[in-house]
Amino acid sequence: MVNHINALFSRVDQKLVRLRRLRPLPPVAVKKLQEKFQIEMTYNSNAIEGNSLTLKETFWVINEGITVKNKPLKDHLEAKDHHEALEFLYELVRPQKKVTVSEKLVRELHSLIMKKTEADWAGRYRKTNVFIAGSNHTPPDASAVSAAMNKLISWLGKNRHRLHPIELAARLHHQLVFIHPFLDGNGRTARLVMNLILMRKAYPLAVILKNDRQKYYRVLQEADKNNYQPLIRFAAQTVERSLDIYLKTLTPTTKPREKFYPLAIIAKKTSFSAKYLNLLARQGKLAAYKEKRNWLTSLAAVKRYLDSRERKR
Repeated sequence: MVNHINALFSRVDQKLVRLRRLRPLPPVAVKKLQEKFQIEMTYNSNAIEGNSLTLKETFWVINEGITVKNKPLKDHLEAKDHHEALEFLYELVRPQKKVTVSEKLVRELHSLIMKKTEADWAGRYRKTNVFIAGSNHTPPDASAVSAAMNKLISWLGKNRHRLHPIELAARLHHQLVFIHPFLDGNGRTARLVMNLILMRKAYPLAVILKNDRQKYYRVLQEADKNNYQPLIRFAAQTVERSLDIYLKTLTPTTKPREKFYPLAIIAKKTSFSAKYLNLLARQGKLAAYKEKRNWLTSLAAVKRYLDSRERKR
């Protein structure tokens, strides 16, 4: 499993290098990509927590100021708050900024996430005990939250340069939701903090999809049992999806582009079934990314997988 994770890290980082080599990037195209990812993350991160707005409705609320009929006011406010928090996140990762994750910053992000819906709790650690519906995990007692957060930030400082950025971000994300320092908004805050770690290392915004919600919960539950590998792999695949979209969009037409297709199409051109390609994609062994519920990969990705398998023999 560790070898698979390292191979996945290597593949993702090679794509990051390819993206860096495209610089200087066209500002208009980059801005449009950032806007697309901000809407996508706002929709998905809120939807994971039960927000009823669709992706298109989220766009309308944020960009057009439209009120969607028969949708709760709270859902509209959550969309606006999350988008504002993302704007703040992009400010934090500007090259001239020297921002690190601290308790103060975590509370500040939470405050932005919650300011229009739960102003009394925004940015404040919980004073009561909580339980997580559908989970066997019971978060620490309210009286232990401050010490647990202090310990987490200390752990982050010690491991900042020891762990790969994706592993660091994944573990930090899990520990934040494990501690559950706030009454509400912990997941959304943790996903923002995870991205702060990643974006400081030049990775694009990584979006955990609503369609992957059950898998997301499963890998977090495995991490509760100190099995971090599934969560780390899941985080790496999420980062890879964003890099694939950036590369697909920003690679000049004068350079060869890797063309991604649904697995059923690729299967017809290889010796593998679509089902087996799906398994390889989910395991992180095959370069692939999701569009809605469908995995996409390329013939070149299948060839790289075959070449890596031959080298191991």
